[in-house]
Amino acid sequence: MPRFIPMLLLAALLIGPAGPAAAVATPDLDKVLRGIEARYDVGGIEARFVQTSTLKAMDITDTAEGRIWIRRPGQMRWEYERPERQVIVSDGVQLWVYRPDDRQVMVGSAPSFFGDGRGASFLADIGKLRSQFEIAPAPDDGGPYHRLELIPHDKQPDLVRIVLGVDPERFTIETVTTFNAYGDRTEIELHDVQFRERLDDALFRFEIPEGVEILQLDQ
Repeated sequence: MPRFIPMLLLAALLIGPAGPAAAVATPDLDKVLRGIEARYDVGGIEARFVQTSTLKAMDITDTAEGRIWIRRPGQMRWEYERPERQVIVSDGVQLWVYRPDDRQVMVGSAPSFFGDGRGASFLADIGKLRSQFEIAPAPDDGGPYHRLELIPHDKQPDLVRIVLGVDPERFTIETVTTFNAYGDRTEIELHDVQFRERLDDALFRFEIPEGVEILQLDQ
C-alpha cells in the first residue's frame, strides 16, 4: 500500500492551495459555519484533488492526484490516477481499497476508518460538523481564505487537528490540512468542485473482481 493511503484512511484529509491573493479579515465564526452548512446542504459533491502526505519521522513526502465523489451520509469514492491507480469506495458501512495493478482488494469497516470526521467524511454530513469538533478561527496565514481550526471531541492519535480554508464569498471548503499525534500532515487541494443534487448509486458500490487477492484492513 502506498504511503499516502494509510494517512487517507486514518486521518481527515483535505487541504488546498493558498494562493497569492490578499489575506482576508478574521471571520465571524458563526457566519462562516452557517454559510458552509447552507452551501453543503446538497445531495453530493465531486471534485478533482491533489494530495500531499508528509511523514515527519522519515522526512518523506508523497504526492498523488485523482477524483473524488462524496454523498450523504458517509458515502465516498476516491479514484487515484497518479502515481498509482487505486480506488477507495465506501457505502457508509463497508470500505474497499482496490489496487488494480497489484490485483488486490482490501476490505474493512467504513466507520472504523471514516468515523468521527476522519477521511474527509464530515463533508458527507456537514450538519455534524459542530457536534464532532470544537471549532475556532485559525491563525491567519496571509492567504485568501477564512481559516478554521477543528479539534475533534473524540481525540485519536491519528487525528488531532484539522485546519480548513474556506472561500469568504462562496463558503466552499477550498482547503483542509490534517495533523496526527506524530507530526505527520496530509494536504489535499480540491479543484473544479461541483455540487450535485444526485450522484449515481453505482459510484458507491464495489464488486470485487474475480481472481484478486482479498485482504482485511481491520486485522
